[in-house]
Amino acid sequence: MTDKTSARIAVIADTSLQRHVLQQALAGGGYQVVLNSDPARLDEEQLAACETDLWLVDLAQSEDSPLVDSLLERVSAPVLFGEGHAPERHSENYPRWERSLFGKLKRLVGDPTQAVGPSLQVLLDEAQRPARLELPQALANTPLKAGEPARQIWLLAASLGGPAAVKAFLDALPGGLPIGFIYAQHIDASFEAALPQAVGRHSQWHVNSARHGDPVRCGEVVVVPITRELGFAEDGAMQLAERGWPEPYSPSIDQMMLNLAQQFGAQCGVIAFSGMGSDGSAAAAYVKRQGGLIWTQRADSCASPSMPDSLREGGYSSFSADPRELAVALVNHLAEHCS
Repeated sequence: MTDKTSARIAVIADTSLQRHVLQQALAGGGYQVVLNSDPARLDEEQLAACETDLWLVDLAQSEDSPLVDSLLERVSAPVLFGEGHAPERHSENYPRWERSLFGKLKRLVGDPTQAVGPSLQVLLDEAQRPARLELPQALANTPLKAGEPARQIWLLAASLGGPAAVKAFLDALPGGLPIGFIYAQHIDASFEAALPQAVGRHSQWHVNSARHGDPVRCGEVVVVPITRELGFAEDGAMQLAERGWPEPYSPSIDQMMLNLAQQFGAQCGVIAFSGMGSDGSAAAAYVKRQGGLIWTQRADSCASPSMPDSLREGGYSSFSADPRELAVALVNHLAEHCS
């Protein structure tokens, strides 16, 4: 398989719940489902005619099937046996189940959540500078030393379609806000170096790489590294671990949310932009318990709404809007708290 952005998956599952949950999960994760059938309804001819990059076999009720035995003997594409008994999408077990499934798929047929590289060039080629919001008087009258450590930090989380959405958000924001951002983007490592310039070129915000031992500063956006987990020391300084992120996502938005909320509590927030899968849903309840806010990009403005949708469906998102409207809401939120 050469194009990891459109991996074809053929599903054989013996309960309607399994087929439904697998269909939703795979489509939301960026995979193309070319077959989704009960083994009892398939025959040898249909198996032979199916063009797929992977067979996903998930049998909850039957231990074996003559059809599956035939499949193992004849097909050239890999066969992955699922977890069985798929949890309902809104259950607490769902994120763990999805992570396990996507981890296996990523190793076998690639990771479509990282397919954002080509869109970066479009952002780099954009000439027009969008209109920026005014800094409210309440914030303009508050002395802010540029570059001072940020006491309030918001996470910008994104996957497919994320760079364009995050750029639109940052383009709209005025400078001089008393916060810093960290930006976790599912992206192939080969495009990591181009990401800061692509999203920050028209913005008043400085988009930088993470620096071990240094705080996140007001007026900056720190890009979360792909290969090393980012955490925080007791004084809020960034800590780059020697270990990587827990699979299957790099960076893991769930883990980044946990690390952020553990250190900054009610002084943190999360905005989930366009993206595939449901990374972030497993940590959302913890962020809320710590007093953090969770906002989401509105589905009709997303290239892929699965990631923000999963937070909304779980009841974790308190506000949804398009990227510019999210910027307006954040400026107003900060002005209210300042006054």
